[in-house]
Amino acid sequence: MIITTFVLINYIMETMTIQKLAKSSTNRLELAQQYYSLISALNSLFLTEREIQLIAFSAVRGSISYATVREDFCSLYSSSFPTINNIVSKLKRTGILVKVGKQIVVNPRIALDFSKPLILQITLTLNNEHSNGETNEHASERASYQKTESKVEHL
Repeated sequence: MIITTFVLINYIMETMTIQKLAKSSTNRLELAQQYYSLISALNSLFLTEREIQLIAFSAVRGSISYATVREDFCSLYSSSFPTINNIVSKLKRTGILVKVGKQIVVNPRIALDFSKPLILQITLTLNNEHSNGETNEHASERASYQKTESKVEHL
């Protein structure tokens, strides 16, 4: 059993890179900002710091629709109502913020409960390579050649 485990671990180490990161936050809002920063970076969304702050704030507070919540955001981040309106408009177009009933909330697909510990698994892979390291271009050339070769054999 120990030999099998060693072989498996050795295989995993040779075929992929595993890296574990740990980061602690002082509060839910900070954790939410870190999460949405990662989402932005991984998906090439190019969100500004203020946009990430608004998404995180909305996720933690539940909505950005109420005037009191907007006032809290403005006082915390030295912002203004027109700035919030502009950001909300942009984030609604991208689908990050959505309207549910009469409230504007973070899209439920990316809204989390930031009062609990968060464990993320991020798998980064190359889409343009096959398991043997062959690129899509070479694979399609090889497949085309094989089709041509098989047609010649059948004539």
